[in-house]
Amino acid sequence: MPSSTFLKEQFGLQGKTAVIIGGTGELCGTMAEGLARAGAEVVLVGRIREKGELKLKKIAEHGGKGYFVAADVTKRESLQSLLDEVIKTSGKVDILVNGAGINAPTPFLEIEEEEFKRIIDTNLTAVFRTCQVFGEYFINEGIPASIINLGSMSGLVPLSRVFTYSATKAAVHNLSKNLAREWAENSIRVNTLVPGFFPAEQNRKVLDESRVLDILRQTPMSRFGNPEDLIGATLLLASNRAGAFITGSEIVIDGGFNAMKI
Repeated sequence: MPSSTFLKEQFGLQGKTAVIIGGTGELCGTMAEGLARAGAEVVLVGRIREKGELKLKKIAEHGGKGYFVAADVTKRESLQSLLDEVIKTSGKVDILVNGAGINAPTPFLEIEEEEFKRIIDTNLTAVFRTCQVFGEYFINEGIPASIINLGSMSGLVPLSRVFTYSATKAAVHNLSKNLAREWAENSIRVNTLVPGFFPAEQNRKVLDESRVLDILRQTPMSRFGNPEDLIGATLLLASNRAGAFITGSEIVIDGGFNAMKI
């Protein structure tokens, strides 16, 4: 068997539909590009159509296909409408990526309850809502689906300056493991993709010069992650061949940050 055929059998996603919530962002947009290049039709979900169209243009340049759907992850009816629209347009959904997230560098004693609730609703409760809406569909339709939830290094180890964000991501890690156990009998795999330090829109506000130096000193590979570094793990978790026995896992992509203690 030619190596190209083998790799296509293991990681090819032809005929699959992937919904990427947060797909207009830097990290999830690149993950969507990888899924599209592997053969999946991708649905980029966000609030700003113009950002989605820019990502889709890049996907099309590589021969991929997809479209944009606007949705508000803080509203259940919006998520249900998203699912209904994708089923109407694509016929089904096979892969779900939960990547929407917001952050704030507010010192702990200055965090107001409104900010705390807003971050929890976007980063945690939205994942809960989305997994309920799409999970019920996967179970009722008998679809052997893959759910990839975006975690965070701050969900594994406490990091300064991102108190509420850390709490929400730790909860997403726990929720993912619980769902992996709950839905394994339905052939629905639920995993957490855990990026280390990847400069992106939501964390640039906390990446001053001293913090950058601290991060690099703690990272054996001595660099930040590039969005493309997430594609391989995304394809592994999305594929029902290559990732068939992977569920409840946390796939850490951090250049060795979490392995270095002293």
